[in-house]
Amino acid sequence: MALGSTFAALRHRNYRIWAGAGFVSVIGTWMQVLGVNWYVLEQTRSATSVGLTVLLQALPTLLLSVWGGALADRLRAKPLLIAAQALHVLLAAGLAVVAVTGAGGLPAIYVISLVTGAVSAIEGPVSGRWSSTLVDREDLGNALALGSLTNSAGRILGVSAGGVVVAAVGPALLFAVNAASFVAVIVALFAVRERERDRGEDAVVTDAVVADGGGIRAGFRYLLRQPVVLVALGLSFVLGSLGRNYQVTMAAMIDGPLHGGASGYGVLSTVFAVGTVLGALVAARRRELGYGMLIGAGLLASVLQIAAGLAPGTLSFAAVILPVAAAAVIIDTTVGTRAQLDTDYAMRGRVLAALAVTGSISAAVGAPLLGWLSEHAGPRQTLVLAGAVTAVATAAAGVALDGLREHRLRRQVTLVLAAPVVRRPARRVAAIATRVVQPATRPAALAGPAVAFAGPAVAFAGPAVAFAGPAAATPRPAGSPSPGPYPAAMRRPGAGRLPSSRTVRAVPDCAGGAPARSRARSAGGTALVEVTPPDCLP
Repeated sequence: MALGSTFAALRHRNYRIWAGAGFVSVIGTWMQVLGVNWYVLEQTRSATSVGLTVLLQALPTLLLSVWGGALADRLRAKPLLIAAQALHVLLAAGLAVVAVTGAGGLPAIYVISLVTGAVSAIEGPVSGRWSSTLVDREDLGNALALGSLTNSAGRILGVSAGGVVVAAVGPALLFAVNAASFVAVIVALFAVRERERDRGEDAVVTDAVVADGGGIRAGFRYLLRQPVVLVALGLSFVLGSLGRNYQVTMAAMIDGPLHGGASGYGVLSTVFAVGTVLGALVAARRRELGYGMLIGAGLLASVLQIAAGLAPGTLSFAAVILPVAAAAVIIDTTVGTRAQLDTDYAMRGRVLAALAVTGSISAAVGAPLLGWLSEHAGPRQTLVLAGAVTAVATAAAGVALDGLREHRLRRQVTLVLAAPVVRRPARRVAAIATRVVQPATRPAALAGPAVAFAGPAVAFAGPAVAFAGPAAATPRPAGSPSPGPYPAAMRRPGAGRLPSSRTVRAVPDCAGGAPARSRARSAGGTALVEVTPPDCLP
């Protein structure tokens, strides 16, 4: 696939504007996350308080995402997004005021974090549905992959720049920068041309969707009738809970068997971030992100997770973590793509909300479970066990998806094996083997004394007869057709063909030994031919 196709979604003007503003916003968001964590840690010197702040931002996703999905399917996205960005500006400015003046202290930080999480929970499905209208259907997967690339790169830049700024001037400037980044998103929303948005799917609504209406329960009823999407979401939950929470397992491995310390954890975090960027690039280069890609990436991540548990040192662990991070992004991008392309357009917001809830629940369930297993069973054993479980779950999901999709994978494998590029080497090998074991002459040629063989009967190794006697050069009358390499008796119609069910036997060997045997392939199959040396012919 050409390099230009890797960034195919950027051909759309609206998407270029939205992606640029989103990149700026992601950088600001991660700067604010770093600033909030630093401020809370500086005020309390407690990692538990930092974890509480993170929980307050993530908890609304579990409760409010479904409402955001319903709003995304029923209301116009642009006004909702503008209102959400304006609220983000005010909340970020409020954090800056608290950091500078100290007004409200930690309770104010907690309240602002909770409200920020609530706004993000409602905004997420609306933003996802809006983004899907900025490109056509063919470029939707590429747009989602580039979105993953934007998030990964923005996270790296935001955390890196935020670390420098917070050490120099404190967290207040980080909050101010984030407020300005949301202003850039508002400007981008006004710059998007409505007439250039893709609305080709607006009419693709099934009768069942119309009958269900636009509520939250209608979204759940619709999902229950989409077994393929349910299997994909279930696999995403398993892979996300047991195979994705590497912030827990990496810390357990560094603090335990690897003995890497803080510097080692920093190296692993950087490697993981680079892996997410590479995974986004791989997903962007794919013309189509299908369920085969999902199963393949899931199996690869599971096997590599087992290998990570067996890694002897920090460098080898990092070498395995890199492709695991890439596979994780490919899995997320593929699930997001299929969730949108394989569902009705009128239900897209609620499907995206279900996807967000799945991700939040997998993180909420998987992180404590992996932490408990690491403490009681050991980090290595936890990685190996979790990798084995996810591998089995991925294989089971692959079988289920193949059955639900009318065994498409099985048919594709059959077509690949039957393709000419696969059959050609096999046919060539069979032809060579046939020439090697084919008899040096046809049975009908054993009827005259003029035939002279160049070697003993057991040494026939060529596809044609090598004549060395006078019969090979027997003169023919002028004007008669050329006899070719065989006598005239062999040039009648059908001569020389060996039925698969017939065995041609020569006269008994005059020397008392068994006649030489060889196999010849005919149009009907393979026949056993017993060839008698010429000296024994009458």
